[in-house]
Amino acid sequence: MGQIKILITGASGKMGHAVAAAVSGREDCVISAGVDLNTAQYGEFPIYKSFSEVPEKPDVIVDFSNPALLDDLLDYCLTSGVPAVLATTGYSEEQIAKIRKASGQIPVFFSFNMSLGINLLVQLAKKATSILGGQFDIEIVEKHHNQKIDAPSGTALMLADAINDSLDNAYHYVYDRHSKRQKREKTEIGLHAIRGGTIVGEHDIIFAGHDEVITLSHSAASKEVFAVGAVNAAVFLAAQKPGMYDMSALMTNE
Repeated sequence: MGQIKILITGASGKMGHAVAAAVSGREDCVISAGVDLNTAQYGEFPIYKSFSEVPEKPDVIVDFSNPALLDDLLDYCLTSGVPAVLATTGYSEEQIAKIRKASGQIPVFFSFNMSLGINLLVQLAKKATSILGGQFDIEIVEKHHNQKIDAPSGTALMLADAINDSLDNAYHYVYDRHSKRQKREKTEIGLHAIRGGTIVGEHDIIFAGHDEVITLSHSAASKEVFAVGAVNAAVFLAAQKPGMYDMSALMTNE
């Protein structure tokens, strides 16, 4: 395969710009087009308002748009057979079910976080849980900029799910304690969201035991780390068979 042609949805947003910048220095892929309601061109590729206007079929789509556009995106991908890297956050359970169903026909790369570091954090959290689980209380604290809509972050939920899976899904999530007048239960995983300023993304997993605390942390200094991860995922996905893929598949492939 020559240069992989990538179409960006949400092309005019901050992450769309970051993806275009991440691709600009690579020789294995190129941005062929973008889709966004804002069609102001900023690169060497055209931007269209809808998928119906895109004249040339891309090899793969990188999506950093909005959960409300999922149906149109999946319809286009299923009709054209184009693989999709879904990096948008805030999907509902029903929408995630649609994504899984679509992966039966096309390759789909779906992750709540495209950073390689965060996905390493997932593996470290699983290892720590296998050793400390049952003896240490587990709390997750995430911090993001004041423009983020969803809380807790999809990444925090991804971390909690990975930890809970290591505990045979015997734990439950507690998102807010202000109305609770009781002691913490052993089978809780607490999730806490902080919103402020221009914080790109910080996640702490706290294992609190008797007289000792272990904290696993990840901090993103710029959105570039997510864009680079999404482009790596796109190059990987373009050569895959239909199915559901995530960052662990990419890490194993490398």
